Amino acid sequence: MNAKSKKRCRKIALYVVLVIMALVTLFPLLWAISSSLRSDTEIYTYAMPFSIHTLIPVEFTVKSYVQLFTEFNFLHSLKNTLIVVFVLIPCGCIINSIAAVPFAFFDFKFKNAIFAVFMVSFMIPFESIAIPLYNLVNDLGWVDTKTALIVPALANGLVLFLFRQFFSDIPTSLIEAARVDGASWPRIYFSIIMPSSVPIFITAGLMLLVNQWNAYMWPLLVARTESSRTIMITLATLKMEHQTLWSCLYAGSIISALIPIALFLPLQRYFVEGVTSSGVKG
Repeated sequence: MNAKSKKRCRKIALYVVLVIMALVTLFPLLWAISSSLRSDTEIYTYAMPFSIHTLIPVEFTVKSYVQLFTEFNFLHSLKNTLIVVFVLIPCGCIINSIAAVPFAFFDFKFKNAIFAVFMVSFMIPFESIAIPLYNLVNDLGWVDTKTALIVPALANGLVLFLFRQFFSDIPTSLIEAARVDGASWPRIYFSIIMPSSVPIFITAGLMLLVNQWNAYMWPLLVARTESSRTIMITLATLKMEHQTLWSCLYAGSIISALIPIALFLPLQRYFVEGVTSSGVKG
């Protein structure tokens, strides 16, 4: 076998491995889509042994999707979640980016110590602060409101860290020139820093989106009634004490995954750029 044939064989083998890995990765998603289009009794009938009907339903039905919106008020939960994330993303990005400006451009006493506290904040398990945070929100009268879902999530140590790292790459000569020309810090922030930081703003927005979209414990504590439930709490109610509505659960999971994916895919280039350009440095 000549060198050209060996190279072709290696290339074919690589493609075969990649296809197998892709199928293994996509199998849970294909299973979920297939299960959402079946009745509950059919979902596990063809699970073993593996056959074509493991992934292709014998009888297609969209009953689970209809039931999800008519019986479980899934549309209202979806609307609540969308309202929360679309308020949280711009507000969270602005708050964390403004907080990162002093750490990137100013020199002040205990700067590194204060920044270290912010770094520790996103390493602390949420469960350890859930009860004190709930008591605070309850004292403010925010329980069972969207405010309770939005405000505690605005400040994010990891997002602040990414902003600070990205801002540190902005040439200080630009900032100094603007200051010499008499520009105020708000003017510098909106005219220089923000236009230069589009990738990190998109990255931070996607991170806040994913965190809030998948949040379960905190909404479970503060969203008590059906009118304020988020999408993850509604999905959890499908797993009842004596019965689990599997087809509805799969249908809800598919819908809940589509929106973040639809937002992430066209912005993934900026996400990668934002993360890589905010690499750890001193």
